[in-house]
Amino acid sequence: MEGVAIAAAVLGGLGLLFGGVLALADRFLKVEEDPRIEQVERLLPGSNCGACGQPGCRGLAERIVAGEQPPSKCTVSSPSGLDAIADFLGVDVGAAEKQVARIHCGGGLGRARMLASYEGESSCRGAHLVGGGGLECSWGCLGLADCVRACTFDAMRMNGSRLPVVDVAKCTACGDCVVACPRALIDIVPLAHPLIVQCRAPLAAEAARHLCSAACDACGRCAADAAPGLVRMVSN
Repeated sequence: MEGVAIAAAVLGGLGLLFGGVLALADRFLKVEEDPRIEQVERLLPGSNCGACGQPGCRGLAERIVAGEQPPSKCTVSSPSGLDAIADFLGVDVGAAEKQVARIHCGGGLGRARMLASYEGESSCRGAHLVGGGGLECSWGCLGLADCVRACTFDAMRMNGSRLPVVDVAKCTACGDCVVACPRALIDIVPLAHPLIVQCRAPLAAEAARHLCSAACDACGRCAADAAPGLVRMVSN
């Protein structure tokens, strides 16, 4: 019985000692967080889309408060929302070039040749795993709208040719559609970018045109006619 009492006393003493150490550590080692971070996070839209390059709005708020990023780094906030953040911190909104998703395929129904009628899973990723869902072109858009479903901003729709169309006014360049496309046909580029090549055919000339009437046949005219350095041919 005496041994039990001693053990209990020792454990109780250790508990008090460790508790005291933790209390002192909390008091003297505590890192105070800038209260402005929470306020800036509230002013951000809270979509946590990652378009700014951060894992969420909290991460961007921390960097804006630290002066590492301007408020304009958030591509989802409205102009008034960005102004509110800038006014609160007493900083400039910052210049930002709008980025949007662009589709590198101009094929679709009536242009891209079909090998068979696909009746499997209604998703691009599923069709891609089983030979392209009947599409003979192995690099073109499968037209099953994985990118549209991935967009949480209602910025994409499918047109009559079963190709995705981007609403540039709603697009936040979050990149979810880029990840959703199993054929890597979507890029995030500046809205002001003057040229968009709507084909990623690895073949040239008639080999490409045989599979899709809209295919790039690597003729090189675009590079030849453009200003020096503006367009160059890379792997067809």
